[in-house]
Parts: sequence; structure tokens; C-alpha cells
Amino acid sequence: MYSRAIPPTVFAHRRQTLMERMGPGSVALLPAAPSAPRNRDVHYPYRQDSDFYYLTGFPEPEAIAVLAPGNAQEFLLFCRERDPQMEIWHGRRAGPAGAIARYGADHAHPIDAIDTLLPPLLENRERIFYAIGYNPEFDRRVITWLTQVRGKARAGVRAPATFVALEHLLHAMRLCKAPEEIAVMRESARIAAQAHSRAMQVCRPGMMEYQLEAEILHTFIANGAGWSYPSIVGGGDNSCILHYTENNAPLHDGDIVLIDAGAELDGYASDITRSFPVNGHFSGEQRALYELVLASQQAAIDKVRPGCHFNEPHDAAVRVLTEGLVALGLLHGDVTALIAAEQHKPFYMHRTGHWLGMDVHDVGDYKTGEDWRVFEPGMVTTIEPGLYIPAGGKIMDAHWAQLGIHLETELDERWWRIGIRIEDDVLVTADGHEILTETAPKEIDDIEALMRESATAPTAGQGKPKKRRTPIPTQPTSASRL
Repeated sequence: MYSRAIPPTVFAHRRQTLMERMGPGSVALLPAAPSAPRNRDVHYPYRQDSDFYYLTGFPEPEAIAVLAPGNAQEFLLFCRERDPQMEIWHGRRAGPAGAIARYGADHAHPIDAIDTLLPPLLENRERIFYAIGYNPEFDRRVITWLTQVRGKARAGVRAPATFVALEHLLHAMRLCKAPEEIAVMRESARIAAQAHSRAMQVCRPGMMEYQLEAEILHTFIANGAGWSYPSIVGGGDNSCILHYTENNAPLHDGDIVLIDAGAELDGYASDITRSFPVNGHFSGEQRALYELVLASQQAAIDKVRPGCHFNEPHDAAVRVLTEGLVALGLLHGDVTALIAAEQHKPFYMHRTGHWLGMDVHDVGDYKTGEDWRVFEPGMVTTIEPGLYIPAGGKIMDAHWAQLGIHLETELDERWWRIGIRIEDDVLVTADGHEILTETAPKEIDDIEALMRESATAPTAGQGKPKKRRTPIPTQPTSASRL
């Protein structure tokens, strides 16, 4: 959802910075995201392309931005014209006049005129910057425009001879967030943390996973946000499926529920995972694994600071997890040798973090050359270690599997059906880091206290506490889930 929390001057500064890095004799072309049909006559809610929005702030489809350094009209925007009839049905449009007045375009034209007006903008330019290969239809249009320019060679018109992938410059800019972006990300994180707290408060055995998802989405929308990715709400064995999104199973007493859900506000994502017991009380095994994941997360977060590189949090998390698995008797052997053989992977098979920003898996290289990128102030990364033991408890020996020998270890049933991931969004600051999502409870005592208090809280208008509020129905009220 977009509410223009970032002022137009910030977008203008971004465009100017990019054009300075492009250099003279260049032109950049950026298409808006196309609208996508959901079924025969309904489209998915529109979400603008992140690169396009980062430079323009323009939220509509059917638009193309042109950046032409050195031109008297450096920022041109082709967009839909105003159409009173269509606007009655589908909402207001900016139109070319609005593109100039509200979005800072030096000049704007109807999108229908682009095939006539854009080729001259390529004439006598040396380089074209754009995201090659991501939009085949746009690739074809660019080739068509370039062919028109080449057709004027006998008239002394030169066509661009070099194509440059725009993301090399643009994504490096997006990697370090400006103060205005950080402010929006703090608010996005606050909303998501509130949603996770709400899920803990209402959770009880017998609920459906999608009922917890509904509480999360309600909190997002009530705060003027949307979701940054489809929410994961997995109870019991479903908590061990990393990207589980069916969210259609009942939540059982004694199980862990894992919720991975983030808000999107003004084009910026948050990304939080919390894992907690459906009944509000951790069992001994759940507590042991949870405390181990939490300790590994803290070790990883401690490595998020200027001077450390991107892989140091992962290395720290893997060491703590491996040491803990040995202490619990779930792995056997020397810790250093186990890490070298990646024996943790049957329990922890993903990375510890990723960049976060306008996209939930945000842009930016993780390495510079052969070396891991060093953290700088303004970067934002997730830190999300986990442990997963599905029902059956058969854990493949990763070392032997690499050699083609399938050796499995069967774990005691008391460890089964436990999937735990703890994820926070961490901003690199000048002297360390800031956990943007710290208000989402993650200490065991805090989680249990919040769930215990909500279970005994009085209903509005009544003075005496009740053991439970009126239970949320355990089945949907209609025959099908929308």
C-alpha cells in the first residue's frame, strides 16, 4: 500500500544520483509492473515494480520512465491519460499533467504515444541502461525502438551501441537505506510485531491456522498496511515446512505453531517469524530447541555491525546450533568436524538471513568479487535461524548423502513435530545495529506471560476475568474458504 510517506524530493534525489552514475551519453528505461489477471475478469491487487517505484514514486501500471542525463527534460514519464469514464470504474489516474505536478516529471506524455516519441530520445546516445531479460515484451519493444534509430544512420544519426544492466547501479543504491526509508521500515516492523503479538494473544487449541492468519491480516490492514508476502501459519508438522502457505489445518494442543508474516507499508517490507506453543506453555523438548534457536539468533545478531561481513551471522548461528544439538544428543561428534561436514543441515537447511527493503528478499549483491560484502550503516538484513524435526524423526546424514550413501538416524518421538524459527529485521547502524522488530515477544517467559494474560483477560464491559473468551469457531462458517 502506498501513502507517499516519502516526499517527492527524495525520489528526485535518487534519480539525480543514478543519472550522475550513468554518466553523459546514457539513457535509462524503466517499465512499470504490468497488471496481472487473477481469473477471467478480475485482476490481482496491483503492486508497482520496486525499481520503478524507487525512482518515481508513481503507483500506476501502463507507464514507462525515461532518465536522460544532460537532456533539458531529464525525467520523462509516459503514462495513461485521464479518462473520466474509466476512472468511475477503476479509480483516479494521474494523467500526464499529474505526473508533472505530483511526481516531478520534467515532461509527461500519453503512453499511447511512446512508439513515436521515445525513439528520438535514443538518438545519439551511447548507452541504454535497463533491466535486460526480466520483461521479454519490453525487451522486444526496446529492440524495435533501437531498430528505428539505426534506420536513420544515413542521416547521420547514431544509435546506442551498448546495453548496460541497470540493476548494477540501481540495486547498489537500494542496498543502503536513507533516513526516510528507515523511518518507514520501522513503522512496517512495528505493525508486523503488533500482528504477531495479536496472534499469540488469541491462539488456542482447536483454532484453524487460517484464523490466526486472519488476525494477522486484520492488524496489517487496520494499520494501513498490506502483506509483504503470503503469511506462513504452520502448526505441528506443518511448522517444519519452510514455505508452508496452505494454512488450512487445525491447531492441536501440545503443538508448536510457526508464523512467518510481514507487513508492507509505503512499498517497504518487514519480515518476522515467531514460534510458540498453541496451548501457551512450552514442553521440555520445545523449550530446549527454542532456547537453542534463540541463543543462535543472538549470536548471529551480535555479528551485524560495520566491519563484519554478511556471512559472519550465519557462521555464528551454525556454530551455536551445532554445539547445542550435540549437547542435546541429536548430533554426535566433534563440533568443528560436524560443521565442516554440514551435519546441521538435516535440522537447519537454510541461510540465516537476507537483505530486506522494498522487496522482502531485497536486491543487492551478497559478495563483492569473491569476498562477502561487509556491512555498512543503512543496510537491513533478517536474522532467522531455525530447527525443524518433522514427524517420523528420520534425519538424513548429510555427509553420507553427499557421497550417495543414504544413512538415516531415527530420533526419539518426543522431538517430533517441532519446527522453530525466530526471525528479526536488523538495521546496521554506525556503531552496531538496531533490531527493528524487537517489540514482537520472543523470550519464552514473555510469550507464555502474554498468552496466559490474554487467556484470563476480562471481556470488554466485565470486571471479573474469565478463563477464556468466547472461543473462535474451529470451522469456517461457509462451505468454501475465500
